[in-house]
Amino acid sequence: MPSNRVAQPTTPPIALTIAGSDSGGGAGVQADLKTFHAHGVHGLSVIAAVTSQNTRGVSAIHAVPLTHIRRQIEAVFDDFPIAAVKTGMLGNAATVRLVARELRKRKPAWLVVDPVMIATSGARLLDEDAIDAMINELIPLADVLTPNLPEAEALLGCPLRTSTRLASAGEALLALGAGSVLLKGGHARGDEVVDRYFDDRGSMEVRHVRLPREGHGTGCTLASAIAAELATGQTPRSAVRRASAYVHRALKQGYRPGGGSTYVLRH
Repeated sequence: MPSNRVAQPTTPPIALTIAGSDSGGGAGVQADLKTFHAHGVHGLSVIAAVTSQNTRGVSAIHAVPLTHIRRQIEAVFDDFPIAAVKTGMLGNAATVRLVARELRKRKPAWLVVDPVMIATSGARLLDEDAIDAMINELIPLADVLTPNLPEAEALLGCPLRTSTRLASAGEALLALGAGSVLLKGGHARGDEVVDRYFDDRGSMEVRHVRLPREGHGTGCTLASAIAAELATGQTPRSAVRRASAYVHRALKQGYRPGGGSTYVLRH
């Protein structure tokens, strides 16, 4: 006789974002969770900061108390088999140190660190004194570090606007302790966006035609897409290539839901 039992669906891989909330829905934790879902990954979140923002900019930032950040981290790690973690906006040195301490304790299989420092609108999202904590405590834990050019300049303390310096920047960033580095090229000029990836095997370039629009949440989405790809079994190099192509498609299909000029990605 036929069985009446219903087959249980397979549990998807699980990824965690530790980042800031974007009330406008285009970046931060909101973008991360949409990206995880688009990749067939169950998304968890730890809110490190709450921002008041829309497509025009950031008007206020509230740092979540450290005790509650720690309790969020404990709650998700105590219950879920987390395959990959992505960190985004952390806001201040105390939060960076707390997150680094908890991740050293939990030892996730994959960690993607997006060193969020400045919003597209120009609002500062990381305190100056937090950069040292990022360099000394969090970046050495990263499997993939994903700075854009201004963030790389802040981490290295020097300008990177020439091709010679860009070529050597990857090695300098790797020396900070991450397993690999994706130096994003969206802030550079040219008809193409050139992202440069570096690891102990060497380097590779990922190129896309530059789209005639400014995207909101592209960095958050790229880092969370890399984490999702790692969670589903991809290698870092493959994860970077696939995630970069995903962001390009999402921006190409982007839209403007608010009154600002920036486009929200179609995750």
